[in-house]
Amino acid sequence: MNCLIVDDEPIAQNILREFISKVDHLKLIGCANNANEAFNMVQQEQIDLIFLDINMPGIDGIAFAKIIPKNIHVIFTTAYREYALEGFNLEATDYLLKPIPFDRFLKSVAKVKEALEKDKGNLTDEERADFLFVRQDRKMEKIAFTDIQYIESYADYIKIHLQDRTVIVRESISNFTKKLPQDQFIRFHRSFVGNIKAIDSYTHEYLEIGGQALTISRSYKEEVLLRLSQYE
Repeated sequence: MNCLIVDDEPIAQNILREFISKVDHLKLIGCANNANEAFNMVQQEQIDLIFLDINMPGIDGIAFAKIIPKNIHVIFTTAYREYALEGFNLEATDYLLKPIPFDRFLKSVAKVKEALEKDKGNLTDEERADFLFVRQDRKMEKIAFTDIQYIESYADYIKIHLQDRTVIVRESISNFTKKLPQDQFIRFHRSFVGNIKAIDSYTHEYLEIGGQALTISRSYKEEVLLRLSQYE
């Protein structure tokens, strides 16, 4: 999800920058100090989600939320609880009260992700693919998403571990992950992405997939455990 931070407080911007950097499926497009800067970015970039402060000089966050395209999700971030009702009346996805705890931030992001996946669910069968093609030797080979157990980064290549074999592709794990359905796969280490349906068991330390115990790195642990808790 392409994100934009709109906040006139440098400290608040830095906190949100750090939070966004910890979530693999979030990409920070930029930061704006006021609504005018943010409006220019919205016109120039593809934005999915805005973390929007309310109390700003000039045009405040409430007024700005009324003029942006309806397909952009808004999470209000503010130190003032009294703005919550008006924020929700604007159909904001969520309302975060500063100082923002990271676990509360993750829950808000999960709401946006769920809403975007529902939008994708309205696609026709022709528009919704359940596979991709990767280059093998001199041909392009079809790989079904359901056959993928996990992806492993290996130098300048990735190993795609399927149910019956392993396919090696020259590509970064970050680029390949962007091609996968985000609701089916989870990044749990800088070197590993797993198919949620292929997880046989898990602890706070590792995921077991296809008989392999794969370590959950510290930077991904909170997001991973939060997502997997949805299935408990």
